[in-house]
Amino acid sequence: MVASRKCLDPVGFALIATVTGIGGGTLRDLLLGQSVFWIHQPTYVVLCVAIALAVYFIAPHIEYRFRVLMWADAFGLSLFCVLGASVANEAGFSGIIAVVMGLLTATFGGLIRDVLCGEIPLILRKEIYATAALCGALVFTWLNLTSLPYPVAELGGIAACFAVRALGLGLGLSLPNYRARKGRIYPDQKDH
Repeated sequence: MVASRKCLDPVGFALIATVTGIGGGTLRDLLLGQSVFWIHQPTYVVLCVAIALAVYFIAPHIEYRFRVLMWADAFGLSLFCVLGASVANEAGFSGIIAVVMGLLTATFGGLIRDVLCGEIPLILRKEIYATAALCGALVFTWLNLTSLPYPVAELGGIAACFAVRALGLGLGLSLPNYRARKGRIYPDQKDH
């Protein structure tokens, strides 16, 4: 949908969709020193391109359903934060690294997309987004350290992320922004 707002061509749609879909997992695998997942499973790239091309043609019909897309994205965020943490756990990394990789997997594809499209990244806006992914990865990692069955840890992490994101979406909640101190001149601000 960002590609449609930017009036990109089909190749632009495919690039932006692919970067968004596999960017976080790619970065995760590179940082963990693992083989990048989509190199051995190119279906992920094919799926991203196919969906991008479909959206290229149907974007005008789904743009007005933005709210539905936000809820679908919340579900995807929930899955990817747990998946990223799980990959790090299975590779033998500590719980802290698992949480970081869960957050990174869920959010950095969108961050790269926003940078490429010249927008302020979603994870830097007022919305509760990265916080939700962090909560989901934390809950999954913590539950995974207990004697609970693995599927319970997965569902717990997914539910935690989705619940936090749902609170943000449903109630318009956000973390407080930093307020500049009065009378202080910051180097990146223009003189008034």
